[in-house]
Amino acid sequence: MPLLVCLSLGDQTYPPKDWQIKTAVLAAPEHERENATVLGYKSNGELGILRQGSSDLICLADDPAAKGFSVACYHESLEPFMARGRALKKEGKKRKEIFQIREDEVKAGKLEMPDRALLSVTTGQVNEATKDIENVFTRWVFYIPFATAETTGLPPAPAGPGAPWIMDAGTHRAHIMITPPKNK
Repeated sequence: MPLLVCLSLGDQTYPPKDWQIKTAVLAAPEHERENATVLGYKSNGELGILRQGSSDLICLADDPAAKGFSVACYHESLEPFMARGRALKKEGKKRKEIFQIREDEVKAGKLEMPDRALLSVTTGQVNEATKDIENVFTRWVFYIPFATAETTGLPPAPAGPGAPWIMDAGTHRAHIMITPPKNK
């Protein structure tokens, strides 16, 4: 049985670096996992680089302070956008405020947003005995800023299980959602 040693800061526990890397890359295509940069939580609780990669993919480890298990990987061109969101959240801003601030900054040319980029998000449950991730589920988000249903031909809601659709249409955060049906 694997031994998982966790570091503690106050009431928060931070998993070991190796485990964070191993699980963060679950959101990456298998052939890209080895070379991805991984951001995760250091012993002081700060988010930082756990592993510098050699590819254009960044993976984000599970936030131990958040409910459930969720990791993400995205193209490096999304990092300014993602980092800004994390910084605003750290300042105590709420979801709607973060959305509006980034929208205004993208429109003003102060925040770089790629014209297209992929984000994949993987969720699951941590098996407390083995620390393996079970019931793994991945969805994809393809950012296409300011696109609309009219410019893409995509519906504003899924037409059926697993069907692509456009979310946040007409905004800096416009993206194609692809959420496969979950196995029951």
